[in-house]
Amino acid sequence: MGEDMSTAILDERKSQIHRIGEGELDIACNRESLAGAVSQRACVFCGSRVVLYPIADALHLVHGPIGCAVYTWDIRGALSSGPELHRLSFSTDIQEMDVIFGGERKLEAALDELIDRHAPKAAFVYSTCIVGIIGDDLEAVCRKMTERKGIPVLPVMSEGFKGNKREGYLAACNAMFKLIGTGDTDGISPVSVNILGDFNLAGEIWIIREYFRRMGVEVVANVTGDGRVDDIRRCHGAALNLVQCSGATLALAKMMQEEYGTPFLRVSYLGIEDMADSLYQVADFFKDKSPGIVERTQELVRSELETLMPELARYRKDLEGKRVAMYVGGSFKAFSLLKAFRHLGMKVVMVGSQTGTKEDYEELAQIADPGTIIVDDANPLELSQFIKEKDVDLFVGGVKERPIAYKLGVGFCDHNHERKEALEGFVGMLNFAREVHSSVMSPVWNFVPRRANHAPGTTEARKGGSHE
Repeated sequence: MGEDMSTAILDERKSQIHRIGEGELDIACNRESLAGAVSQRACVFCGSRVVLYPIADALHLVHGPIGCAVYTWDIRGALSSGPELHRLSFSTDIQEMDVIFGGERKLEAALDELIDRHAPKAAFVYSTCIVGIIGDDLEAVCRKMTERKGIPVLPVMSEGFKGNKREGYLAACNAMFKLIGTGDTDGISPVSVNILGDFNLAGEIWIIREYFRRMGVEVVANVTGDGRVDDIRRCHGAALNLVQCSGATLALAKMMQEEYGTPFLRVSYLGIEDMADSLYQVADFFKDKSPGIVERTQELVRSELETLMPELARYRKDLEGKRVAMYVGGSFKAFSLLKAFRHLGMKVVMVGSQTGTKEDYEELAQIADPGTIIVDDANPLELSQFIKEKDVDLFVGGVKERPIAYKLGVGFCDHNHERKEALEGFVGMLNFAREVHSSVMSPVWNFVPRRANHAPGTTEARKGGSHE
């Protein structure tokens, strides 16, 4: 590690960074962010909001300052096939006088008005930092309004100072679990699933539901992309839970397994291998209940790949050998992305995540190439230094990482929850390849200081490109 690299990484952070091939993996994770390190993580409230937000026929009310509601307004590219109440970001707009005298009466009045005006199927009320400090009894107000209005009014205990968005995921799961088991399960097929941890970014859940329809599998509830309150209330009647974003909804799957005996599988719909494997896992689970499901699944995968593979080959010609750095929220994405980039002939040289566990990083170390940097809970300075050190051609991240890539003259691919491009499923893999190709091969990178007069990713650029 060069001198500039050693100064970029604080001593307290070095235990959260590992280079594959340099000793045994002993990475620190699942810890609070280092104060002052400007972590890329978000707060507890944000974590709960991004999980619950796509429930489209529910009222979402932020009990706190207006800035909290603004920060999370339309935070996901989550589409709805029907109601769009979720896209209205309501707030109690806590002011100084509310801090002094309490905000419970204001919250009650807001719920009273909003429920009458919008007639939601349920209401989620989010507690923010200031509410936790002044001690408003959110749960008491929600109980009172549930009795008065006749719909579930659910407190989401998501005060930001409790930690980071991992705790927000748990707060969201606790709120949803209060809904589950309150609906009628009559008519649910024995060959049925709930889709957990998919948020219908750019309509992705519709792609996955179509695959299951072709296999003969009923989808009872989307939790939470294009979600409906009544579906969640009866989802305990499904035979199987499929958990994609394990950080966001694995806790809910475990609650349902303990309470209702519903088994779950961890799946991924990103990339060719993981998409196919997920479908095969479901087919294998139901093969005794649904004769022919394995054959239907094999035909589905075969027909999709016949269309996809020739298209990928065209993009691979240009992308072969290009270098990639990625920083994602849930580490499950990194596994699928790494495999997807190998189909494009690209080499992943840095992988980071906000919420990965030691087991996740050990699995990454098994499948990544020697020399790959693994980093937990990074900050902008570290990410910038790793991008320059590895001289990458593409950075994959979210809205907070995009400026880093563009300032360094590197192509960028948005793989976070704000994106508007569907990247799941076999068709999503083609969209992904197309987006990566258009970004990496853009001629604009010939004009940035780091790679002036060199095509992006060429040998000349690697040997002589400036890192100023």
